[in-house]
Amino acid sequence: MIAILDYKAGNLTSVERALNHLDVPCRITNSHKEIREADRVIFPGVGAAGKSMESLKELGLDRLLHDIFASGVPILGICVGLQVLFDMSEENDNTPCLGILPGSVRRFPEKICAENGSLLKIPHMGWNTVNFTGDHPVFRDIPAGSEFYFVHSYYPHPEKQEMTLGTADYGMRFACAVGLRNLAAVQFHPEKSGKPGLQILKNFCRWDGTLS
Repeated sequence: MIAILDYKAGNLTSVERALNHLDVPCRITNSHKEIREADRVIFPGVGAAGKSMESLKELGLDRLLHDIFASGVPILGICVGLQVLFDMSEENDNTPCLGILPGSVRRFPEKICAENGSLLKIPHMGWNTVNFTGDHPVFRDIPAGSEFYFVHSYYPHPEKQEMTLGTADYGMRFACAVGLRNLAAVQFHPEKSGKPGLQILKNFCRWDGTLS
């Protein structure tokens, strides 16, 4: 069973529907017992870093996520679920986050331009090509040039370059897929990204948390 972490951050039913489409048993839950017994954990979310961290602490899920990561259970972070895995986010006056992944989350510049010089809108909303690097099990068999759906004003800045597993361009190149040991995380929404997104979820559902 896959536990979909419920910490009042929204977007949970979209993930549930995608897993149901793949015929993967899953449950939206904030029960510590159910999460500890799960084979894998998906940590989704939309919203702000500050409120997300408040909810995680209130439910005791901040400590539980550290325990799950240390145990080797595969974890997939999505959007805000990626961002609060880092040490700190610039959102909400430099919110201290979970500190599972070394690095920070930064806001796109107020004035960011496309190659033709036109101003780009923030938040970054819509489809964007992702360039995956390396051979991580969660990102295998994704056709080159595949596009994924983004909605965000902040992006991850990993402390260690080897943690970056995929990048996208939006006036600048930024990390949008990261990983460390039994944890993989994406800034885009695989559950809303058609076949390539479903392939990532399918890969995650088969992943045992190792990098072989």
